[in-house]
Amino acid sequence: MKYIAILAFVAIVISLGVALFFMMKSDSSGKSRNQKMALALAWRVGLSIALFASILLGWKLGWIQPNGISAGQ
Repeated sequence: MKYIAILAFVAIVISLGVALFFMMKSDSSGKSRNQKMALALAWRVGLSIALFASILLGWKLGWIQPNGISAGQ
């Protein structure tokens, strides 16, 4: 589960970088560039939601356990 979460986080960062690339790219056809940037950002949002949902599902199924700091310590 840990490796899947790391892989998803890397994919989110890569998608954000792709959107930045299309935003900074100077091109005469602005509409195509904007559509590609919007698609990359949509992928980032979708991957973030999928990562969050998989973490919640893994917690509910007992695959991952929270290990926060205990109160009073």
